[in-house]
Amino acid sequence: MPLRRANVHFQGRVQGVCFRAFTREQAEKNRLTGWVRNCADGSVEAVFEGDESSVHKVLNSCNQGPPGAQVTKVDSDWQPATGEFSGFTIRY
Repeated sequence: MPLRRANVHFQGRVQGVCFRAFTREQAEKNRLTGWVRNCADGSVEAVFEGDESSVHKVLNSCNQGPPGAQVTKVDSDWQPATGEFSGFTIRY
């Protein structure tokens, strides 16, 4: 299966509830690379690269989120993977 890249915006109650740490944990568990960061508008943006089925698995997990989070909307833009990342990081 080809590697894919998903640029994702999560909206809802996703800041101040350990959402970024949860996202990194899910990505690392599923061997994805990329990053996650808070946005000024209160959303969280993430870029995931890896096996498409693993990306879908992480998106499903993040849609549920950690305790205290409430995801109300997810926007995804899918592209071919670039291979530019060596791990998964939280950006500040």
